[in-house]
Amino acid sequence: MSSSCKGLLAALKDCLMHSDCVMKQGNLPSDCLKNHTDELPQECQSLRKATFECKRGMLDMRKRFRGNIVGSRFQYDPDKPSSQPDLGSSSSS
Repeated sequence: MSSSCKGLLAALKDCLMHSDCVMKQGNLPSDCLKNHTDELPQECQSLRKATFECKRGMLDMRKRFRGNIVGSRFQYDPDKPSSQPDLGSSSSS
């Protein structure tokens, strides 16, 4: 996998490990990702979609020359309130 998606993948793993599906119900993270996606928090669902888009962007010929910057700067912080997820993009407005 390209290094541009590693941050998103690590954040998705952290999010899954801190989710109720793994912590309280005792499911495996892979099982939660495949079979219990509707039970995951919104942050994990967003990370799942962003990871998919990042992997898909690696195959897009238009993005190969420009660079795949979907998940290049992302970290998951489980202590951050769920209403304000940090998606790694700095907005200057």
